[in-house]
Amino acid sequence: MQAGNSSQNAQDGDNEAIIAVLTNLPDACTVAKLSRALLEARVCACVNRLAPVESEYWWQGKLEQATEWPLLAKTTREQYSAVEAVIRANHPYDVPEIIAWPVSQGFGPYLAWVRGEVTRPEQRKD
Repeated sequence: MQAGNSSQNAQDGDNEAIIAVLTNLPDACTVAKLSRALLEARVCACVNRLAPVESEYWWQGKLEQATEWPLLAKTTREQYSAVEAVIRANHPYDVPEIIAWPVSQGFGPYLAWVRGEVTRPEQRKD
């Protein structure tokens, strides 16, 4: 196996482990605004604005249905609190969906790129 093509595994408690954070927003304009805010804050390396989906959920005792735009952000476990803060500050919902899960394995150079992009400026090598 070539050194530049290896995959990497995340370890529990590893603050540099990559995570994916998902939230859903009510419209394309809000998704674009939040995407830009996350990137400008340097808390995410990449944000995907996904195609609209139909969501069904319980809210305040009633079954609701809405078209929402998912946003998927890649960052590190260390940055999760900052990502959540940016989402909460820019999200119009009273209780926004903000969930994260670990990336258990991935292409080493990509994972290294994500880490490099969200590292605090004083720690960056660029």
